[in-house]
Amino acid sequence: MVPKQEPPEIESDWDDLARARSGNQEAWRLLFEQHSPSLLRMAALMTGSADAARDCVQETFVRVLSSVVSHQRGSLRAYLSTIVYRLALQEIQRQNRRASAKAIEPPSTDPSPLDETLADERQREVMRVLRSLTDHHRDILILRLYGNHSYEEIAEITGVSVGTVKSRMFHAVKSARIRLKNRGML
Repeated sequence: MVPKQEPPEIESDWDDLARARSGNQEAWRLLFEQHSPSLLRMAALMTGSADAARDCVQETFVRVLSSVVSHQRGSLRAYLSTIVYRLALQEIQRQNRRASAKAIEPPSTDPSPLDETLADERQREVMRVLRSLTDHHRDILILRLYGNHSYEEIAEITGVSVGTVKSRMFHAVKSARIRLKNRGML
C-alpha cells in the first residue's frame, strides 16, 4: 500500500508578503507587479490624477511592508485595496480643501497611465460619467468594475453592509446608464 501524500501547500500572497518583509526582493517584485496595476487604476479613477494615484499606490506598499498585520483574513488584494481606497479618499479631501470657489481644473493632458487606460473617446465618456456620480456610487462602481472586488470585499473595504453595497451598485448602474444614454453613448 502506497502512503497517501499530502498535496503541496500552495503559497499565498500573504506568504509572499512575509518573504518581502524579510528582505526577499523577488517576493517584493512579484507582489508589486501583480497588484500595482489594478491599485493604480482604482486610485486614478477615484482621484482623477495619475500622479496622485501613483503616490497612493507607493504609499500603500510602504505601509504594507512596514506595518504589522495581526490577521490574514481575506485576500491580500482586498487588504491592499482597502489601504489605497482610504489613501485616495484622503487625497480627494486634500484636493477639496485646496480647491477654491472656481471649478477644479481637469487633469493634465500629458500621457499618463490613466490616459493609456482610457485611450479611446468611449472610455473617456465613461470616465466623465463615473466622475459625475455621487461619491458613494462612484466608489462602489470603481471597486467592483476596476478593482474586481466581490460585494463582500467592497463591504469590508468601505465599511458598509453587503446590502448597502448591492443597493448602491444598483443605483450607480442605473444612474450611469441614464447619463450615458443622455450623452448618446447607449
